[in-house]
Amino acid sequence: MASGPELFVVCKNCNSEVSPYITECPYCGTRLRKRAPKLDKGGVPKTPRRRRERPKLTRLKPGEIPGVRGDRRPYATLVLVLAALIVSLGYQGGIWNATPLALGGPLDGEWWRGLTTLFVYASQGYEVAALGTVFLFGLLLERRHGMWAPLVVFLVGGAVGSALVIALDDTGVALGANSSALALLGAWAVRDILARRRGEDDEADLLGVLAFAVVLVLIPLASSDAHSLAGLGGGLAGLAVGLVLARLPER
Repeated sequence: MASGPELFVVCKNCNSEVSPYITECPYCGTRLRKRAPKLDKGGVPKTPRRRRERPKLTRLKPGEIPGVRGDRRPYATLVLVLAALIVSLGYQGGIWNATPLALGGPLDGEWWRGLTTLFVYASQGYEVAALGTVFLFGLLLERRHGMWAPLVVFLVGGAVGSALVIALDDTGVALGANSSALALLGAWAVRDILARRRGEDDEADLLGVLAFAVVLVLIPLASSDAHSLAGLGGGLAGLAVGLVLARLPER
């Protein structure tokens, strides 16, 4: 038969019988324990809960991000960023004309401009913000799922964003990858958002992710090259793809 809680304890200093739920002896002031035991609804002390042991991590390698393995080079993400840099620097420097690649006005059968416009930037401030986000969240997705993940999310988010601009504002200008940047951000964040809803604890900085998202959403107010509809379409597409990626095993 299970034994009930102790009715008293004996002070080791004055040998007095005292309550087991106090921390100091009322007769001599001797410290009995650091803290009194917690009581449940039935008045029985709760047994201490065992903490789940976290796996021990090895020392970080140079260039490695905490929580993300650094032995996989983000080749796909680098290709996306470098392609945009080369096209945009040549366009801004007058080396070549990238206007036929940009989305501005009716397509007239040139459907590929909905994707090539993702690599054309006329504003350097917009370029830094968008490509910085593409690099960061593309790198994280690539190390989580492999090279195919950032490529798929980038292209799907950009295509959906461009399609939304063409459908609702066929005369609007939509340069750069604001749509793809929001898609990569959303696709990466979905897994951690779902984990928070399940009550699981993680070390993801979702406030930092929100700050990136706010900057990208507000970019169309500061630059006429970015289109708000493109960002909306890209963000929604990224969340949808993120739901699929959250069910896939990680590398």
